[in-house]
Amino acid sequence: MSQDLVPDPRLLVRERGLAGYWEDFKRRVRGGELGSIPVVLGVIVIAIVFEAQTGDFLTPRNLSNIMVYVAGPGIMAVGIVLVLLLGEIDLSVGSVAGLCAALWAVMSDQHGVNDILAIVLAIAGGAVVGTIHGFFFARIGVPAFVVTLAGFLGWSGLQIWVMGDKGTINIPRDSLVKDMYGYYFSDISAAYGLATVLTAGYLLALWRQERRRQRAGLTTRPLSEIVLRAVLVAAASFIAAYELNQHRGLPLALVIFLAVLLLADFMLRRTTYGRQIYAVGGNAEAARRAGINVEFVRLTVFSISSALAALGGLFMAAQAGGASKNLGSGNLLMNVIAAAVIGGTSLFGGRGWVWSALLGTLVIQSITTGLNLMGMSSEIQYMITGAVLLLAVVVDSISRRTQRSAGRT
Repeated sequence: MSQDLVPDPRLLVRERGLAGYWEDFKRRVRGGELGSIPVVLGVIVIAIVFEAQTGDFLTPRNLSNIMVYVAGPGIMAVGIVLVLLLGEIDLSVGSVAGLCAALWAVMSDQHGVNDILAIVLAIAGGAVVGTIHGFFFARIGVPAFVVTLAGFLGWSGLQIWVMGDKGTINIPRDSLVKDMYGYYFSDISAAYGLATVLTAGYLLALWRQERRRQRAGLTTRPLSEIVLRAVLVAAASFIAAYELNQHRGLPLALVIFLAVLLLADFMLRRTTYGRQIYAVGGNAEAARRAGINVEFVRLTVFSISSALAALGGLFMAAQAGGASKNLGSGNLLMNVIAAAVIGGTSLFGGRGWVWSALLGTLVIQSITTGLNLMGMSSEIQYMITGAVLLLAVVVDSISRRTQRSAGRT
């Protein structure tokens, strides 16, 4: 067998420089491979419009607040992304968040349980709830929509029962949950250090990927592309670090959110289990015939989703100042699902990435913050968010149809 490198037409086109990249970009768009392009452009447009209207949107204080506000819903959206990759839906994340926040508050405040232990037990409780959902869906065959809708109602009732006669349980001043949301690393080296780690980690991941391609006999990316990618990541990271340091420093909430994103991204792209999630979402029967334990994948994904909902619920409790009987209700569920879809995860399964949670939550929170700065009422916010969600689904549907026409699905 010849040891010559197998040429990859996509990479060979890029070797032509800027003209090659432009040709590759047009090929992707014609084939319906839009990726995160629409939502990234959307974030930029939103920022420009609201800055022009208010003059305060791009201030360090406002940007820092947005980064903190997105942590709770964003972590919950990561779990929704995993469920959507299966081609399913989880309607219970809001009530699970409220229930687990109530469990933590009751254990920590009323029963004197160590704060860290109470947090661990609350997240474990979320995982148990998700396992129950996954059991009825994967083993019994009840549709996920019905199972999680029942969970939405049932866990909300249990949340009220757990709270008892307490309408709200305030967070103690020395609580770790309060620090998870409100603590900032004021030393400027923290934000710049994180930016350095993210850039170096991304560059290392690219290098390892190219080494694997080389060992497999595949054409590697041009050095210019690797450098350009690293420079863009570095620019985004250090600009964000600079803006955060102009206010209060690096928020712990953002660090935790990024940690969840990186772990989930590694699981999906670098592990067998992650590839199995995509396979099951793309075609469950084909995955089963390939030897994948479809029931196990489905059950564990719902368990992870609810565990992340529990963690997100703790952030929501910290933001609200305590756990309450109505925490997790309202439009939280819809915003979390909308964030995953707006960020680029397909409702039809098998297509998307965990960074959709960050991008989609940024879009929704930016709209909410910008409209608040303009003094717009909540009903206007709902209508605009709904329109953005519909637009995202339309783009996804058109993209899938274009890919089918181009023979890419």
